[in-house]
Amino acid sequence: QVQLVESGGGLVQPGGSLRLSCAASGRFISINRMGWYRQAPGKQREMVATLSVDDNANYTESVKGRFTISKDNAKNTVYLQMNNLKPSDTAVYYCHLETVAPNSYRYNNWGQGTQVTVSS
Repeated sequence: QVQLVESGGGLVQPGGSLRLSCAASGRFISINRMGWYRQAPGKQREMVATLSVDDNANYTESVKGRFTISKDNAKNTVYLQMNNLKPSDTAVYYCHLETVAPNSYRYNNWGQGTQVTVSS
Protein backbone atom coordinates (compact mmCIF):
# COMPACT_ATOMS: atom_id res chain seq x y z
CA GLN A 1 0.00 0.00 0.00
CA VAL A 2 1.25 3.42 -1.00
CA GLN A 3 -0.32 6.67 0.13
CA LEU A 4 0.11 9.97 -1.66
CA VAL A 5 -0.77 13.20 0.10
CA GLU A 6 -1.05 16.33 -1.99
CA SER A 7 -1.00 19.89 -0.76
CA GLY A 8 -0.52 23.41 -2.00
CA GLY A 9 -3.54 24.14 -4.14
CA GLY A 10 -5.74 27.17 -3.76
CA LEU A 11 -7.03 30.37 -5.27
CA VAL A 12 -4.55 32.72 -6.88
CA GLN A 13 -4.78 35.75 -9.13
CA PRO A 14 -3.49 35.64 -12.70
CA GLY A 15 0.27 36.06 -12.70
CA GLY A 16 0.59 34.55 -9.26
CA SER A 17 2.44 31.46 -8.10
CA LEU A 18 1.70 28.24 -6.25
CA ARG A 19 3.76 25.23 -5.30
CA LEU A 20 2.16 21.82 -5.16
CA SER A 21 3.63 19.01 -3.10
CA CYS A 22 2.99 15.28 -3.16
CA ALA A 23 4.48 13.10 -0.45
CA ALA A 24 4.57 9.33 -0.72
CA SER A 25 4.58 6.86 2.13
CA GLY A 26 4.02 3.14 2.54
CA ARG A 27 5.53 -0.06 1.24
CA PHE A 28 7.85 0.57 -1.67
CA ILE A 29 11.56 0.29 -2.24
CA SER A 30 11.96 2.92 -4.93
CA ILE A 31 10.13 5.44 -7.08
CA ASN A 32 10.44 5.43 -10.82
CA ARG A 33 8.49 8.01 -12.77
CA MET A 34 6.84 10.99 -11.11
CA GLY A 35 4.38 13.37 -12.65
CA TRP A 36 1.63 15.91 -12.36
CA TYR A 37 -1.62 15.76 -14.31
CA ARG A 38 -4.63 18.03 -14.34
CA GLN A 39 -8.27 17.86 -15.22
CA ALA A 40 -10.37 20.90 -15.93
CA PRO A 41 -14.19 20.79 -15.84
CA GLY A 42 -15.54 19.04 -18.90
CA LYS A 43 -12.11 18.05 -20.13
CA GLN A 44 -10.00 14.93 -20.06
CA ARG A 45 -7.10 14.56 -17.69
CA GLU A 46 -3.87 15.76 -19.28
CA MET A 47 -0.20 15.43 -18.48
CA VAL A 48 1.34 18.60 -17.11
CA ALA A 49 4.88 17.53 -16.22
CA THR A 50 6.79 14.31 -15.69
CA LEU A 51 10.17 13.52 -14.18
CA SER A 52 12.07 10.34 -14.86
CA VAL A 53 14.26 8.51 -12.38
CA ASP A 54 17.31 10.06 -14.06
CA ASP A 55 15.82 13.56 -13.77
CA ASN A 56 14.65 14.06 -17.32
CA ALA A 57 11.70 16.44 -17.20
CA ASN A 58 8.95 16.82 -19.76
CA TYR A 59 6.25 19.46 -19.87
CA THR A 60 3.13 20.04 -21.83
CA GLU A 61 3.64 22.92 -24.22
CA SER A 62 1.30 25.33 -22.47
CA VAL A 63 3.30 25.33 -19.21
CA LYS A 64 6.85 25.36 -20.54
CA GLY A 65 8.84 28.19 -19.02
CA ARG A 66 6.27 28.69 -16.26
CA PHE A 67 6.11 25.37 -14.37
CA THR A 68 8.97 23.36 -12.87
CA ILE A 69 8.78 19.80 -11.59
CA SER A 70 11.28 18.68 -8.99
CA LYS A 71 11.73 16.03 -6.34
CA ASP A 72 13.26 15.41 -2.94
CA ASN A 73 14.36 11.78 -2.83
CA ALA A 74 14.98 11.83 0.90
CA LYS A 75 11.40 12.93 1.51
CA ASN A 76 9.82 10.85 -1.27
CA THR A 77 8.18 14.04 -2.43
CA VAL A 78 7.54 15.55 -5.82
CA TYR A 79 6.83 19.25 -6.32
CA LEU A 80 5.31 21.41 -9.01
CA GLN A 81 6.30 25.06 -8.91
CA MET A 82 3.79 27.05 -10.92
CA ASN A 83 4.59 30.64 -11.85
CA ASN A 84 2.78 33.22 -13.95
CA LEU A 85 -0.44 31.31 -13.56
CA LYS A 86 -3.22 31.84 -16.06
CA PRO A 87 -6.97 31.26 -15.81
CA SER A 88 -6.50 28.39 -18.26
CA ASP A 89 -4.42 26.60 -15.59
CA THR A 90 -7.52 26.22 -13.44
CA ALA A 91 -8.05 22.51 -12.79
CA VAL A 92 -7.76 19.74 -10.27
CA TYR A 93 -4.14 18.68 -10.16
CA TYR A 94 -3.16 15.07 -9.48
CA CYS A 95 0.27 13.67 -8.73
CA HIS A 96 1.32 10.29 -10.07
CA LEU A 97 4.16 8.11 -8.86
CA GLU A 98 5.23 4.76 -10.19
CA THR A 99 6.60 2.82 -7.23
CA VAL A 100 8.46 -0.47 -7.01
CA ALA A 101 7.22 -2.81 -4.30
CA PRO A 102 9.42 -5.20 -2.27
CA ASN A 103 8.25 -7.98 -4.61
CA SER A 104 9.62 -5.95 -7.55
CA TYR A 105 6.17 -5.25 -8.96
CA ARG A 106 5.55 -1.73 -10.26
CA TYR A 107 2.45 0.13 -9.20
CA ASN A 108 0.83 3.31 -10.46
CA ASN A 109 -0.29 5.54 -7.62
CA TRP A 110 -2.42 8.68 -7.77
CA GLY A 111 -2.92 11.49 -5.32
CA GLN A 112 -6.34 12.63 -4.19
CA GLY A 113 -6.22 15.79 -6.26
CA THR A 114 -5.88 19.41 -5.26
CA GLN A 115 -7.86 22.29 -6.72
CA VAL A 116 -6.01 25.16 -8.37
CA THR A 117 -8.14 28.14 -9.30
CA VAL A 118 -6.69 31.13 -11.13
CA SER A 119 -9.06 34.04 -11.09
CA SER A 120 -9.17 37.75 -10.42
